[in-house]
Amino acid sequence: MDGGVVAETTVTEATVAEVMAELAALEDPKARAVNERHGDDHGVHLGRLRALAKRLKTQQELARRLWETGDTAARLLALLISRPKAYGRDELDAMVREARAPKVHDWLVNYVVKKSRHAEDLRLAWTADPDPVVASAGWALTTERVAKNPEGLDLPALLDVIEAEMKDAPDRLQWAMNHCLAQIGIEHAEHRPRALSIGERLEVLKDHPTSPGCTSPYAPTWITEIVRRRHP
Repeated sequence: MDGGVVAETTVTEATVAEVMAELAALEDPKARAVNERHGDDHGVHLGRLRALAKRLKTQQELARRLWETGDTAARLLALLISRPKAYGRDELDAMVREARAPKVHDWLVNYVVKKSRHAEDLRLAWTADPDPVVASAGWALTTERVAKNPEGLDLPALLDVIEAEMKDAPDRLQWAMNHCLAQIGIEHAEHRPRALSIGERLEVLKDHPTSPGCTSPYAPTWITEIVRRRHP
């Protein structure tokens, strides 16, 4: 049996080396320059990364090994080939604390944690975490519940926290809280006037640059536009 384990490990290591070589071959200096402006230290076009993931299909052990490299492109690929329900609670907690590149953090929360059986437990733990990046993951999970499973959430209390803390929150936490504010206003008409009022008073992201055709992240504009589209 020991020989079988060694053989399996050797194959996995070779596979990791092969994938890392393929990622290196996909490196594009122009893509890296664009990504680095957003805090993401990799140079692989996301479309090519997704194509590679589609070819590899789900491979949980390979995903774990790629994550362990610490390389941003490898971690993004790892998340795409992961089996979300295979991760333990403590494993996901450690991963979110290691995921400092914004895109890795975003994909980890959206592609893995939201689909795991530990999402609610981690939501509660992370929202109160003193690390603002970890707390932002908790708020992202809360936003998911606001939209899809609001039963049991104290929406007025969430609005109280947002009103008191969002203005001075660090960027990524502020962004996540603002998204939650907008989602409450969009999904829950009874709380919409207060959500609009908070957004107008705090003016968070009011002057954020918005590409043509995109909705502004400024909560009052965001809420009003999405509600208008849903109820023309």
